[in-house]
Amino acid sequence: MPTSRPPGRKTPNAKRRPPQSGRGTADRSTTGRETPGLKARKIAAEVLGRVIYGRRPLDEELHDARGHPELHTLGDKDRALVRAILGLALRRRGQIAAALEMLLERPIPEKTGAVMNILHVAGAQILFMEVPDRAAVDIAVADAGRDPVTRRYKGLVNAVLRRMSDNSAELLEKTGQVWRNTPVWLFAGWQKAYGEETALAIAAMHQHEPNLDLTVKADPQAWAERLGGQIVARDTVRLAETSGRIEALVGYDEGAWWVQDAAASLPAKLLGDVSAKRVADLCAAPGGKTAQLAQAGASVTAFDISKKRLARLSENLERLGLQAEVVAADLLEYDPGKLFDAILLDAPCSATGTIRRHPEVAWNRRKEDIDTLAERQASLLARAATWLASGGTLVYCTCSLEPAEGEKQIEAFLAANPDFRREPIREAETGVAGTVTDAGDLRTLPSSLPRDPAAAGGLDGFFAARLVRRASTDATG
Repeated sequence: MPTSRPPGRKTPNAKRRPPQSGRGTADRSTTGRETPGLKARKIAAEVLGRVIYGRRPLDEELHDARGHPELHTLGDKDRALVRAILGLALRRRGQIAAALEMLLERPIPEKTGAVMNILHVAGAQILFMEVPDRAAVDIAVADAGRDPVTRRYKGLVNAVLRRMSDNSAELLEKTGQVWRNTPVWLFAGWQKAYGEETALAIAAMHQHEPNLDLTVKADPQAWAERLGGQIVARDTVRLAETSGRIEALVGYDEGAWWVQDAAASLPAKLLGDVSAKRVADLCAAPGGKTAQLAQAGASVTAFDISKKRLARLSENLERLGLQAEVVAADLLEYDPGKLFDAILLDAPCSATGTIRRHPEVAWNRRKEDIDTLAERQASLLARAATWLASGGTLVYCTCSLEPAEGEKQIEAFLAANPDFRREPIREAETGVAGTVTDAGDLRTLPSSLPRDPAAAGGLDGFFAARLVRRASTDATG
């Protein structure tokens, strides 16, 4: 596979202070005087383990109320540090793992997974952050010394990280291929689906944190000027930089916009003019697409199986001054008692198209998850079809890069449902070049919407197909 230097790394020739053994810091941590910075790194290592091995969403682990129980005890600076460390530890996980493999004489037993978490957290700092290597090593050793399971590996942690610090430039050079930061099974699937060049471009974009995209209710040009952003994908405002809380941005309190990746805003637009139409938004939470449809004048019913997520949807609609009927229901069992003119089904999926925003997705998904999810998607699509009126339009979409959750779903559905036809999507409807497939479906990739610098571009990976129920067929299915 071709190689390339990873962006955003430490300058290889930067002057480094030699790391110390860390024995003193480990001892101090057991005498009531905790090493400065240790608590933040300890939390980072624990969260990393819960995300990778417990398959927990990173956002949930970093949530003020529902996340790691000690996170709220940190100051703002240390919480920001935890987020930064975890972001890099996940975006560069494959590269860090390869570097550690070169430095370890033999694998560490799986039962000491906590040791690997500590090493990955320290590796993210040593290889990719402007954190003094000495501090990263000392704190990692102190962290290992806190627990009986990991204490016996203090010496190994110290030795490995000192070698990493001394040889960081060489390690970065040897492990710098972008494909390393994607699990083999996932990258191989992208190669098969999109070709090696595009697969590498996707993996390269995952190394960048995405910009903040806002869907505005009106006048995107004016809001782009007010917020210092630019218009992308027709009417999304993309902010170059954000600092502080989103709630503090101009326009939040007045409900002028909501956060939504530019790609995620496209499926709702594919329903066309929905003014005064009965529209069902299925699997609707957290509500970005519901807001789009309501803003466009539709009579929207938002369905989701999660009452908690629907509560958030209702809060968002209230802030935006928009209305929709909200129904908590399992779509496979619920009977709406009416047919809809249009349906938007954003089906539960592997979310591999959102790895830019949720880097843990690359590492806590399994190959077998795709098949399980594809079966549920097929059931939901078949069920949604029975809710659509004759002549109505159904848009099926997923935020997945996997063809089994997109193109193959539509092929199978059309083969089994001759009363439906595909209505090809036109590129003019998306506002993004190169996002319509030969079959007429929408397919955005993280490497879509290229910009200079690269970090300013990109989209979430989305698939969408537009299906129309033939007017001559009995709509009751």
